[in-house]
Amino acid sequence: MSRLIVISNRVNPPADTAVASVGGLAMALSAALRQENGLWFGWSGKVTPRFSNQIAIQRIGGVTVALINLEQQDLQEYYNGYANKTLWPLFHHRPDLVAFERSFDEGYSRVNQRFANTVFPLIEPDDIVWVHDYHMIPMGKRLREKGLKNRIGFFLHIPWPAPALLTTLPRHQELVESLFDYDLIGLQNEENANSLIEYILQVADGKMLPDGRISAYGKTTSIKAFPIGIDAREFMEASTSQKAREYYELMRYSSAGRKLIVGVDRLDYSKGLEERFVAYDQFLRNHPDYQGNVFFLQIATPSRGEVNAYQSIREKLDSMSGHINGEHATVDWVPLRYVNRSYRRDELAGIYRAAHVGLVTPLRDGMNLVAKEYIAAQDPEDPGVLILSEFAGAAAQMKDALIVNPFDRETVAEAIREALAMPLRERIARYEALMHGVVTDDVVAWRDNFVRELKSLDQNNKPSVVSIVP
Repeated sequence: MSRLIVISNRVNPPADTAVASVGGLAMALSAALRQENGLWFGWSGKVTPRFSNQIAIQRIGGVTVALINLEQQDLQEYYNGYANKTLWPLFHHRPDLVAFERSFDEGYSRVNQRFANTVFPLIEPDDIVWVHDYHMIPMGKRLREKGLKNRIGFFLHIPWPAPALLTTLPRHQELVESLFDYDLIGLQNEENANSLIEYILQVADGKMLPDGRISAYGKTTSIKAFPIGIDAREFMEASTSQKAREYYELMRYSSAGRKLIVGVDRLDYSKGLEERFVAYDQFLRNHPDYQGNVFFLQIATPSRGEVNAYQSIREKLDSMSGHINGEHATVDWVPLRYVNRSYRRDELAGIYRAAHVGLVTPLRDGMNLVAKEYIAAQDPEDPGVLILSEFAGAAAQMKDALIVNPFDRETVAEAIREALAMPLRERIARYEALMHGVVTDDVVAWRDNFVRELKSLDQNNKPSVVSIVP
């Protein structure tokens, strides 16, 4: 019987999904692997003085995991370097923040090779291999070089950049060529899939084949959009748990009758937090009648503190939150609560449920599962309103949200006013349409769709169905 082998940078399945902190990839893969007889392989998050092939296998939250440690040089060059200083900003349309050094490239290649060398003996002939995210793009190529014949799929959890941006990356052709060692490449939405296809056709002189595959570099692969979801049923249950009820009551008590707007994000420049603060300030200026009657809670979980860009954004947001409160606050009202810490998943569910407005306005995002979690946590009889960036992958599915351009502060400010004033009947209608999508296109559907598509390909990568819509 074939197993599902997942390979990703970090392995972090929560021991208890109800209390886990924010983390879309970890939650999604854990939910998937609990229903498959699988193995999750990756970095433990620990640093060792000298790399070895030693693997620690254990069971966490119903998932079998295989962990390896990396050297400090690996961490700096592969993770903090190429992955998060080079690929992350480029793929999020921030070429001004891209740093490329030869040592970063070398570290990225070295760690992918170490992963391949270590996981290869664990893979059995009938296993399906599923590689995840931008840290591991060359993994399929490294495994093929070792002689692996299994079906291998790749899924990218962040956006794929436009060809004009990608070509600014040194050795971009080598990076894209390595994707052709995968049988199936999954991206979050059609826009991302089309960006990759456009690059292959225009830059790599690729060709679309009659059966829907794409050919370049002497190889073929299949490319398709697989929008990721959440474990909707489980999150709905978390939103009615004891801990969620405690946080719901806490937020309602601290609101003192005021309406709550909430944002929950990792502290990252791609999330549009600066622009969100500016738009909220504009809202308060445009609608003075709401001053004292509303407040905005922004939870921004720190991440990648070793990268200078993240230190800079934290300093900027500290300053902006102080300015907004200094400008608008009164002795009994603080308009903006800005919090830098993580919360358990059930705690967040209670906070979401208490919020009249969910403000999810990234500048560029692969999907953004917070938008789906916010909807799943709502009270069906008195739901809040989701404001969603048109540049989040979720916008293609969640059209009944208030869709905004996060760069347009006036538009976001007006959307906040519209959401706060929206009649109950309209709120319920929008919620029901959004909730249907969240439940239908959940993480199980995402997993099943990808694995089914991968299994439909034979060893020569001939699909039983057309898998690309150009």
